[in-house]
Amino acid sequence: MLDDLDELKTFRAILVEGSLSAAARRLGVTLAVVSKRLTTLENRAGVRLAHRTTRSLSPTEEGARLLTDIERALDAIEAGEERLARGRDEPVGTLRISAPIAFGRRLIAPAVGQIAMRYPRLAVSLELDDRVVDIVSEGLDVAIRIGALADSSAMMRKLADNRRILVAAPAYLDRAGRPATPAEAARHEFLRYGNGLRPWHLTGPKGATASLAAVARLRVDDGDVAHDWALAGLGIMLKSEIDVADDLSTGRLEQVLADWDGGEAPIVALYPSPQHLPLKTRVLLDELAAHIAVVTERRKRILQAPSGMTMTKRGHRAPINKAVG
Repeated sequence: MLDDLDELKTFRAILVEGSLSAAARRLGVTLAVVSKRLTTLENRAGVRLAHRTTRSLSPTEEGARLLTDIERALDAIEAGEERLARGRDEPVGTLRISAPIAFGRRLIAPAVGQIAMRYPRLAVSLELDDRVVDIVSEGLDVAIRIGALADSSAMMRKLADNRRILVAAPAYLDRAGRPATPAEAARHEFLRYGNGLRPWHLTGPKGATASLAAVARLRVDDGDVAHDWALAGLGIMLKSEIDVADDLSTGRLEQVLADWDGGEAPIVALYPSPQHLPLKTRVLLDELAAHIAVVTERRKRILQAPSGMTMTKRGHRAPINKAVG
């Protein structure tokens, strides 16, 4: 039984690391041991589980299905070990997380790094992807998303409040003008990412609503590229406030139609089930909520004009003129 578990853990490590040698280093065994365990597992299964070339290793269709079952089984075993080890408060095992690319790079990856340093027995696989993932079928522990998914069957925990706002570089607004209303904004250049076809629905003062077709000459499937275009002064972008807070605080970007926004887009964590929630998942959710709270509070303080300063029309800080005499 113990040999079987070693083979299963080795197979998981091989596919996570992408090579036999990397799996051997991770497990602290020799390359020959890893190769033998994989061969034994394939012989017992009666099928090839991994495609091997001189440069890469990937699962076969049967191997991918087996990996999903292996991960669930090992998670259950690791959870049982946690319950048996009375008094242990250290998470163990592999934590599989999905997050949007740009947000994942800026906020989730640093937090995960801190968690990994704090808990040396915890392994983390962070997948950055803007698509909507299926947590259960893809064997994920947590998926971080911006904006609640109303049709999701997963459990959800809100990590932070957030909203979408219109932003542009001061250089663009100097050149094209600063719109005072959504109707004026409709004549501007727009930057879109994703499918870029749906109108932007805005909410303004006293519950007023407006819809911007926001037909874009520049579209891209990567939010970071759209962000770079906005910084370069190529147009107006609709973006999560948490993603552009640093740029607003430094004046690289300026909010457009400050009294209007594109709606609430909370930062949420999705996970499969509240029953027997593994310690590793609980730790991640708590640590992420605390990390994001610290970051967002710091950014709020930066955005607020300090004592003796005021905000100009373009969002830059300028000294307050005090009366003399």
